[in-house]
Amino acid sequence: MEHRPPPPAHPASRLGPLLLMVRLLGIARTLARHDALTPLEDLGVAPGVIWIARLVSRSRADGRPGQKLARALTELGPSFIKFGQFLSTRADLLGEVMAADLSELQDSLPPFASAAARATIEAELGQPIDTLFASFEDAPVSAASIAQVHYAVTNPAQGSQAVGPEVAVKVLRPGVERAFARDLALFYSLADLAERAQPKLRRFKPVEVVRLFEATVAIEMDLRMEAAAASELADNFVGDTSYRVPLVDWQRSSRRVLTASRVTGIRLDDRDALLAAGQDLGAVLTKAAVIFFKQVFRDGFFHGDQHPGNMAVDREGNIVAVDFGIMGRLDRKTRCFLADMLLATLARDYRRLAEVHVEAGYLAPGQPLDTFAQALRSVCEPIFGRSLNQISFARLLAQLLQLTESFDMPVQPQLLLLQKNMLMAEGVSRRLDPTLNIWTLAQPLIEDWMRENRGPEARLRDMAEEIGGALERLPRTLADIEQAAAGLAGGGLKLHPESLKGFAPEGNGPRWHLHALWLALAALAALVIFS
Repeated sequence: MEHRPPPPAHPASRLGPLLLMVRLLGIARTLARHDALTPLEDLGVAPGVIWIARLVSRSRADGRPGQKLARALTELGPSFIKFGQFLSTRADLLGEVMAADLSELQDSLPPFASAAARATIEAELGQPIDTLFASFEDAPVSAASIAQVHYAVTNPAQGSQAVGPEVAVKVLRPGVERAFARDLALFYSLADLAERAQPKLRRFKPVEVVRLFEATVAIEMDLRMEAAAASELADNFVGDTSYRVPLVDWQRSSRRVLTASRVTGIRLDDRDALLAAGQDLGAVLTKAAVIFFKQVFRDGFFHGDQHPGNMAVDREGNIVAVDFGIMGRLDRKTRCFLADMLLATLARDYRRLAEVHVEAGYLAPGQPLDTFAQALRSVCEPIFGRSLNQISFARLLAQLLQLTESFDMPVQPQLLLLQKNMLMAEGVSRRLDPTLNIWTLAQPLIEDWMRENRGPEARLRDMAEEIGGALERLPRTLADIEQAAAGLAGGGLKLHPESLKGFAPEGNGPRWHLHALWLALAALAALVIFS
């Protein structure tokens, strides 16, 4: 499953009605300047505010609604940029085109003063900059909504041999936590308003969406969590030189500062630069596909923001990754579901594909299986007969997830994040070589994984593990049954008189009801043992 922190200890605050109206009017004016009021109009939230904003600004801008909205969110600031990027994973809410447009949001802001970065480092690490680093570059390498990155060289007297002297230092923006807390109160208030004003939006659970966004941002703003994610990802690829993850300098890292080994390379989507450097684009894409497969299927732990700015190619043609604030997790059950779904899709067995959704618990009880299989056919059948380079498996997954609305299926956040990253990977692949489909490059690995995890031997192994677990629970189960029987014998279990009538035999016949009770207890034991 996708990693999530525990919910906040205290309920998130909301804005008062007057302050909410003032802030909503300011947002609407910004949206109007970019001709991006359509999403609010479609939601039917605060129509009076939207009408006023249209009167104040009658701008007309080029582009699709999603592109206009992306420009408006950029002007509104860091929290809105992050929220837009978060919503880009929710094609089920916004539609595929708008979600794709929002995924292009660039999390890039003007840098904050280097003096503030130095002050944060010294306050967090408790030592002067000159003690921690032999040199520290004041000009940041990059600046985003939550943090910015500076290059530095560690002090030889306190250097980390494993990390090396050349490091990248990520520093949280001053006041960013307070700013996000203020905007989160606004988002929660708008979610409440949307649920009240438009009951049809309740199935999308806007408050839950904001709560999940809050949890995601909370992880990103604790750089210790990012450091731990980078460390885990590096451990997963120990001995695999095709994928490089910066090593964490734990002595120079804290909640607001993250120091890691410096890595460099050519952006993964820079085709001309890669060719000029003599890189084999086919080999690069093969490595990228295999790495993605290993993260998703082998480890169930994948980089959740694999846009080209976070991926590079080093001199040896290996993939280099940075920025581990957003990570995805898939438990084994979900990975098996994906494998079974792929097998059924390739076999064009839509009834089986529908059954897989039932087995995974994604299709709500009472939904017609045959109708759902028909809907799956309508989505999958158009891909067959087309060349592989024309097929987008990320878009196919997105369309499958969009069936949630028609069949009242619960949203699967981990699959939405996976779909977003598949879409990014396909985009990079097509820019480098339009004739290739990146997923076919890892096909042998996928087939091997499915044989090992979904074949007959794997199913026997799973059954043996389940039986072993049941046997481990057996002494406890028998003890529970014995305790329940003792309770019955001693009158410790009280039944309502009406219930007792159902067990009472007519006349003085045999006490068959006691046998019925023991049969019920035996059935209960079997359920516990083999569940």
